[in-house]
Amino acid sequence: ITKPTFLGRKTLLNYPLEEIAKYIDWTPFFQTWMLAGRYPKIFTDAVVGVEAKKLYDDAQKLLSQIIQGRKLKANAALAFYPAQSTETDDVALYKNEDEHLATLHFLRQQNKKAQNLPNFCLSDFIAPKSAGKRDYIGMFAVTSGIGLEKLIDEFKSKHDDYSEIMAKALADRLAEAFAELLHEKVRKEFWGYAKHEDMTEEELIEEKYQGIRPAPGYPACPEHTEKKTIFELLKAEEAGIVLTESFAMYPAAAVSGYYFSHPESKYFGLGKIEKDQVEEYSKRKGMTFAEAEKWLSPNLAY
Repeated sequence: ITKPTFLGRKTLLNYPLEEIAKYIDWTPFFQTWMLAGRYPKIFTDAVVGVEAKKLYDDAQKLLSQIIQGRKLKANAALAFYPAQSTETDDVALYKNEDEHLATLHFLRQQNKKAQNLPNFCLSDFIAPKSAGKRDYIGMFAVTSGIGLEKLIDEFKSKHDDYSEIMAKALADRLAEAFAELLHEKVRKEFWGYAKHEDMTEEELIEEKYQGIRPAPGYPACPEHTEKKTIFELLKAEEAGIVLTESFAMYPAAAVSGYYFSHPESKYFGLGKIEKDQVEEYSKRKGMTFAEAEKWLSPNLAY
């Protein structure tokens, strides 16, 4: 278990966009425009190659205008806390090693698996209370969407739909790139459990590194209301990122989630869960059963 270089939270404001842009994964950018193919191979594709190249060149042009003109601003909030998992699939967070700070609630797979295959829960990747050890968990929220509305309005006033869609797509790509860059900084510096990691761009995109950054709303932890705890602990509003009533992030070009460092931590899908777990989860969360069902509706097996 590696102790992070700091405990508590940190805010990074106005992070250099030119630095973030180096981490852009362009493949999903083309998917936004309904062009299938992996970057950079897509440029030689007989069907979409020419169109993809034109889109890419236009994107580069707008990207450099955004960077040079400081049209968008990128901010981040991150935090690390001592943590222990409990028998109920929760993770208890502490202030200064022993004072209880907050509880994160996770869900466990309930699908029938082949013999000896475990049903995973994200709390499995944090040392249990019973081990008598202190482990750590991280969390983050990043945005590259500050200033996007103003930029969109500029394009709207010129009836430039193409640039409007392009700006939104670039802001989304920059937010994902910022999440990638920050995660690398976490592994090598802020948490420092993989100080000597040396990855190619390709390896980063393929997530060959140690540790994961799952986000509430994604397959391993599909329940969105957990973002509230993350945002409160991060004081994410200081980085200009807030949650809407439906737990969406604002600005929209934003990414948030947890950091797990366990060498065996990996992504998985929760899949379908049974009524007993939903009941138990609602009690842990202090919400009504109906509320829990509402938030977990895509995952209900009954």
